[in-house]
Amino acid sequence: MTQQFYVSPEQLMKDRADFARKGIARGRSVVVISCADGIALVAENPSPSLHKIGEIYDKIAFAAVGKYNEFESLRQAGVRYADVRGYSYDREDVTARGLASVYAQSLGAVFTAEQKPFEVELAVAEVGHTQADDHLYRLTFDGSIADENGFVVMGGLAEQVAETVAGGWKDDLDLAGALRLAVKALATDKEVDALPGTAVEAAVLDRSPESGRGSRRAFRRLRAEEITQLLAGEA
Repeated sequence: MTQQFYVSPEQLMKDRADFARKGIARGRSVVVISCADGIALVAENPSPSLHKIGEIYDKIAFAAVGKYNEFESLRQAGVRYADVRGYSYDREDVTARGLASVYAQSLGAVFTAEQKPFEVELAVAEVGHTQADDHLYRLTFDGSIADENGFVVMGGLAEQVAETVAGGWKDDLDLAGALRLAVKALATDKEVDALPGTAVEAAVLDRSPESGRGSRRAFRRLRAEEITQLLAGEA
């Protein structure tokens, strides 16, 4: 009679965590920065269609690193959650905190109950009327959630990228300044010129979308030409 192979719960959780961390570390980094104009979301991503940054609701955006199919399913679930809650109650009841809590529960359940954890790390951002009202949440593969102040860095060389962002971040950064800082940080292991606008995915949660746009939606994706101009200081 064969004996069942035994693995302690502590070792099982450690193995799952190590597996997820290795998968996330292979991905390119994402930087989310609160600035005077709103919240800038910047990722090293040469693909024009497989986005790592997306809109969830009026003033809420999503950024992720890791396996595309896994974080894209989470993004779509977040959009459905926001739409249903906003329709059932009120649009103001859809918050980044509520969405982050739902994501934390889902990630935690997969990490503890499923054979393979999600190899993803998420950021949920909500822009406020003032910079003090901005909310940035970082969620890891095991469902842990952190309320970050000023900026979030995920994936790849996260520690080195975070050091660069921390050294240059200021409250009064405008969108162009935040974008240049993010790209400088993402190019930590390469020359900045080696990261052109076509290799960068960027979006902004505009702090005052009503001005000139006539919409309550704050999310705006930046085109490659606009990214290049902002990086060059021409806009």
